[in-house]
Amino acid sequence: MSKEKNKLRDVKKFENVKELVLNTVNLYGDNIAFVTKEKIDKENVNYINHTYKDMLNDIYCFGTGLFKLGLKNSRIAICGRNRYEWVVSHLSNLFGGIVSVPIDKELQLNELEESLVRSGVEALVFDEKYIDNIQKIKENGKTNIKFFICMSKAKGYICFEELLEEGKKSLEKGENEFKDYIPNSKNMSILLFTSGTTSKSKAVMLSQAGICTNIADLQMVEGIKPTDTNIAFLPFHHIFSTTGMLMMIACGLKTVFPDGLRYIKQNLIEYKVSVFVGVPLLINKMYETIEKEIEKQGKTNLIKNAIKISNFLLKFHIDIRKKLFKQIVNALGGKMRLIVAGGAPLEKRIAQGFNDFGIHLVQGYGLTETSPVISAENDKYIKPGSVGIPMRSMQVEIVNKDEDGIGEVRVKGPNVMLGYYENEEATNAVLKDGWFYTGDLGYFDKDGFLFLTGRKKDVIVLKNGKKVFPEEIEMLVDKLEEVEESFIYGMPQNGDKNDPMIALKVVYTENAIKGKTEEELHKIIWEKVKEINKTLPQYKYIKNLIITNEPLIKTTSLKVKRKEELEKVLNILSK
Repeated sequence: MSKEKNKLRDVKKFENVKELVLNTVNLYGDNIAFVTKEKIDKENVNYINHTYKDMLNDIYCFGTGLFKLGLKNSRIAICGRNRYEWVVSHLSNLFGGIVSVPIDKELQLNELEESLVRSGVEALVFDEKYIDNIQKIKENGKTNIKFFICMSKAKGYICFEELLEEGKKSLEKGENEFKDYIPNSKNMSILLFTSGTTSKSKAVMLSQAGICTNIADLQMVEGIKPTDTNIAFLPFHHIFSTTGMLMMIACGLKTVFPDGLRYIKQNLIEYKVSVFVGVPLLINKMYETIEKEIEKQGKTNLIKNAIKISNFLLKFHIDIRKKLFKQIVNALGGKMRLIVAGGAPLEKRIAQGFNDFGIHLVQGYGLTETSPVISAENDKYIKPGSVGIPMRSMQVEIVNKDEDGIGEVRVKGPNVMLGYYENEEATNAVLKDGWFYTGDLGYFDKDGFLFLTGRKKDVIVLKNGKKVFPEEIEMLVDKLEEVEESFIYGMPQNGDKNDPMIALKVVYTENAIKGKTEEELHKIIWEKVKEINKTLPQYKYIKNLIITNEPLIKTTSLKVKRKEELEKVLNILSK
């Protein structure tokens, strides 16, 4: 595909995050950057608007406070919910050449402590919600942490606001060391642990130059406006969310913070959100909201016919979707216009469905190691089921192809990681001659769109050499109304791991079991699975089924831990 196809806009490129933020302040200084919500009582809340000028001033003040503590050239971890203080802490680190170490707030105490030890941080900025674990870590004394900084007031800890005020006083005295600091764009600037238990996870070293390259590539192809409102739902300790947050800043729009998964629909309406970045699990829930609303109003057939008419008119460049599906969009707050999906494959039906309703949905693909986006759909080039076309700054190839043209995705570009921290062996296993081998399998179609078929390590290889990609079948199973989620795996036949058959584990919905025994529900689901089998080549037939109401084992980014889940299933079957 022509490079011009993934360059729809001219954008300004930056070497580091400080340059990016200063440019935004210059262009959109009075725009609201972030909104903080404070509860006054059960019924009343107060909204605090932070403009881009306010944000920059807070970065300068807080960063100056960090330098006053002697934290120049150090490493600082951040642990907490998505909130304004998290953003200011992270940006202060990047402005001041301090290595920022975002930590997963959901980690167990031992994993959290191990992360802090491994990363060698000297300070920790944390959310008061997690103070119990932080207190234990402080008491244990295993880390090198000299300063514990709480995002709110807490006895025995440095307060975020007080440190910011100290920095402000220093700036007023003309102490501009932090303010004048120019970060090195090529050095390690962010240290991120990949999903998984900490003892097994790798720590990825990223540079500001790599992240800024990725942001520029995204701005070229995704039409985000300074008038938009974004909701920061994905946890900032994931690079997909952190780079997304920086991209929103580059575009000069408003970002709000959610109150939690239960309140997502309420928050979309409350803030009139127009841009949503999320993983398929969340986007599926949003689509379910729309479907339930249509069903509730008894308009299923009416909407189907309306979509046919609308899609026909689109061929003649007549777009009536906003008027035709106004009530549907209102269920998501009334202003939703762009959804960006990433982190895992999204069902083709849902991707197409949002676009049918006039909500522009684009899918992307990337990894922590690539800062993160490798490919994405854009304003003009969308193909449901694909993960779009390569970013402009990236070279993407398919290597070691099989007879169907499916092979491993490898990439090269400035946004590829510097390596795994203190793990040369793991680095050398994936970085070869400048190419990063992703471990993902896929293919390009004739139009240059990238399609993923699964993880290299998850492919089930049958005795006849045929390959089965679990995600491909799971998408079909997940469409069943009784199914909450599913897991396809290779079940050894006669104890022979080299002779697996395709087996399925289903987590059923709460509604599915009502008025039935598990045995009765098993029969119902099995009959539907047999219908799915008829649509598949015979070697992909599902030959065994187990059902449960226990959720699959997942990472905090809601990805299924396939290895652990397989071990759990095989352990149950062996008893």
